Amino acid sequence: MPRTVIPRANHSWAHTVLSALWVVALLLAPRVAWAQSADVPAPGAPAETPAAEGASATGAPPPIDVEGAADPLADPLAVPSADPLALDNGLLPRDLSPWGMFLEADWVVKAVMIGLVLASVITWSVWLAKSLELAAAKRRTRAMLRALQAAGTLGDALGASTGKTGAAAALVHAADHELRLSAGLDAPGIKERIESVFERILHAAARQAGRGTGLLATIGATAPFVGLFGTVWGIMNSFIGISKAQTTNLAVVAPGIAEALLATAIGLAAAIPAVVIYNHFTRVIAAYRALLGDAAAGIQQLVSRDLDRRRLQALDRLREAAE
Repeated sequence: MPRTVIPRANHSWAHTVLSALWVVALLLAPRVAWAQSADVPAPGAPAETPAAEGASATGAPPPIDVEGAADPLADPLAVPSADPLALDNGLLPRDLSPWGMFLEADWVVKAVMIGLVLASVITWSVWLAKSLELAAAKRRTRAMLRALQAAGTLGDALGASTGKTGAAAALVHAADHELRLSAGLDAPGIKERIESVFERILHAAARQAGRGTGLLATIGATAPFVGLFGTVWGIMNSFIGISKAQTTNLAVVAPGIAEALLATAIGLAAAIPAVVIYNHFTRVIAAYRALLGDAAAGIQQLVSRDLDRRRLQALDRLREAAE
């Protein structure tokens, strides 16, 4: 029986067809597997809608809503942005200037701010009044010191102080009054009494010069703590707002914290000038008291000379009477 021989050309054609079919099957296998997995719903997942079934049947992926779809590259832990409508509903004040924050503040914080502003007004009023008062007092005392240096007797100093006011002029009049009351008495007793009168006058002048500076000390010591009270109250209200809004958005916290910090700033603005002005007046009053001490020392020297002259005149009269 003769052997059947397959032509070489027909074998090559069949091999080529089989190879092509194998390649097509390899290319279509992933596609078929994906379609089968899409048709099988996950456990507990809702059933597909008819529109989704039609899209799967055609093989095309379902349409994606660009506006509502989540970005697959977005951070899943990212906090969603604040709703612009929420900002328009009053979470943030429209004006973040100091005046706008004052108007939006709680009534307790407003009271603290108003009190601190009044304290600041008092501070600068005391500064202006005491500056003028101490400048005038030091000018009068220096003029009296020049008159005492030029005077040879207490009478000359009394004439120079006529019509003048101030502590230095009061010292001259007090010394002359004591001399007239103590005529014919011993000199040591007169000097002691004059020194006692001078001490009272100097204390009264120091009290007058320091009047009002106690307010500066009080404001400088308490204004920071008053501002801190307003800060604590404002921050407490901010946390209450967080609790009520059930959100940690900065738009809820920022206004209250800004108002609280404004109270602290006003407290420091009232306290710092008060402390500086108080220290300045302390030095000025000390210098003024030193000038009054120089005036008192000059008057005592004039009194001592007058008493020595009286004693010498009394001795001369006794000597003349003995002769």
